[in-house]
Amino acid sequence: MTHAGPDPAYGVLVTDNPAAPSGAPADDRPTPATRPSDDTELPGIEAAAVPPGIRVAADWAWRLLLIGAAVYLLSMAVRSVSEIIVPIAIAILLAALLHPVTAWLHRRMPAGGAAGLTVLGTIVLVSALFTLVGSQFSSGFSDLTSQVAAGLERIRDWVRTTFKITDAQFNEYFDTLRDKVSSSGNLGDTATSVGLTATHFVAGLFIALFSLFFFLYEGQRIWSWIVRLFPSATRPRVNSSGFIAWHQLSAFVRATMIVAFVDAVGISVGAAILKVPFAFAIAILVFLLAFIPIVGALLSGAVAVLLALVAHGPGVALIMLAVVIGVQQLESHVLQPFLLGKAVSVHPLAVILAIATGSIVAGIVGALVAVPFAAVLNAVGKHLFSDESRADLDRELTASADDGGAPAQA
Repeated sequence: MTHAGPDPAYGVLVTDNPAAPSGAPADDRPTPATRPSDDTELPGIEAAAVPPGIRVAADWAWRLLLIGAAVYLLSMAVRSVSEIIVPIAIAILLAALLHPVTAWLHRRMPAGGAAGLTVLGTIVLVSALFTLVGSQFSSGFSDLTSQVAAGLERIRDWVRTTFKITDAQFNEYFDTLRDKVSSSGNLGDTATSVGLTATHFVAGLFIALFSLFFFLYEGQRIWSWIVRLFPSATRPRVNSSGFIAWHQLSAFVRATMIVAFVDAVGISVGAAILKVPFAFAIAILVFLLAFIPIVGALLSGAVAVLLALVAHGPGVALIMLAVVIGVQQLESHVLQPFLLGKAVSVHPLAVILAIATGSIVAGIVGALVAVPFAAVLNAVGKHLFSDESRADLDRELTASADDGGAPAQA
């Protein structure tokens, strides 16, 4: 309905629905007072200009960049103090391996004596093994020299006849290789590097043994102190994560030791039957390198096959290669699934990436501790992202205590 009447202020006709002066229909457009403001239009314009997928990608991009920067800074910090972190990591691995021995001795003597006797026994055992290896090298070095000379001559004849290489070409290639090796580094720099490495090795060995003793002697007290550094609300989770990490690491190290022992015995027995020189030294090398998955087996097997090739020729080397492959297949398809199972399973891609990262950060020792660290990180991550209640955590801590240690007081 239209209302008309004079405006008291201006004396003009005012209607609720005014029409144009020519009688045209009224304009239905909203008045400026009801028209959306520029401020309400800008968000819509921005939303139309930036698709939702791009906004989500941008949000994730800066977060991933921040995480990458944090990981890079952490790796740089670890590398700067690797002379301390690496011995402590080795001590933790040895403590996980030797804890049952210390617990057995502790039932018969004080804790300090049990830890000290365990460390001393470990030193004596490792020293005896390296002494036997050194004595085997010293006694068989002269025989190996003659075998190497004859083996190299056979290899040279095989290469010359197989690839049709003349003596002049062979000598040229050999001289080029020798020149490159001789010019690869300065002798003084090499000696200085060896001296620094020896100094770091002695210092790292002392730190590792010292840490190992206290991990075996007061490991539970050290962990309780670490747990108390966290806020009270997070202590149960931290405590249970620590026990899961410890038992994961213990299971991994013990299973790997059994696998390494079987590998060493199998390959060394095959080398002894084939009369490959330094069979006992091969066993020690296989045992140590077996703690580095995939890469260690490849290196130790290559050394055994190379010694067989140099000492007895291609035929024996092929048999030695078959022995190495057979033992490693037994390990990977029977022993590891049986001993480790799914509890400490790590994807092969994760193993390779962990080994590569560990070798970049800390060399051969980093490759040694990388896979146990990845297994522990995998187990703790699954535990932290689970929806376990406080009662479930208490049951886990009680089970951990029954397996070999009281939980830390949270």
